[in-house]
Amino acid sequence: MSEGRAGSARPGLPLIVEAERLRLPLWDAATAAALRAGDRRPEWHPDFPRRDELDVLGLWVDGDTWGRRSVLSRRAGRVMGSIGFFAPPEEAADGVAEVEVGFGLVEPARGHGAMGEALGALLVEVDGRAVRVRARVRPENRAALRVLQRQGFTGLRAADEDGCLVMVRPLPRRSPD
Repeated sequence: MSEGRAGSARPGLPLIVEAERLRLPLWDAATAAALRAGDRRPEWHPDFPRRDELDVLGLWVDGDTWGRRSVLSRRAGRVMGSIGFFAPPEEAADGVAEVEVGFGLVEPARGHGAMGEALGALLVEVDGRAVRVRARVRPENRAALRVLQRQGFTGLRAADEDGCLVMVRPLPRRSPD
């Protein structure tokens, strides 16, 4: 059992999450260094990294399995975007562990179901850990809203100070033993 960050009692996530058409490898120190340096890797789509990847790079912590992951197409062998959590789970006001997810793809990769598949695969890993997931999305971002709704984000808490909708995916129901 790995941990999310040093001192975290919550079990960590796998280093690589697998989906049918995608692999979601955790960013490592070499990936973070390449992003910081503005280097290009042959497996990166020409439009990767997007501004969002560079913005969240400041939150990256080496070895934090709740951190950022590449969205790698198995067929194309290219990194098309990223997905991950901004920090390990923390207890919310109601006592439930909660984590915030963020995701994005390069423009040419959108509209083919890749982000729904990536988010679904990541949520499968989270479901067994009793962690509720939330996301912030701009109301005009219909594609992201559809992805979230299809993955069970049903709770709308409110809008934040930036005008983003804060959506929540309830904990999965556990079947009685």
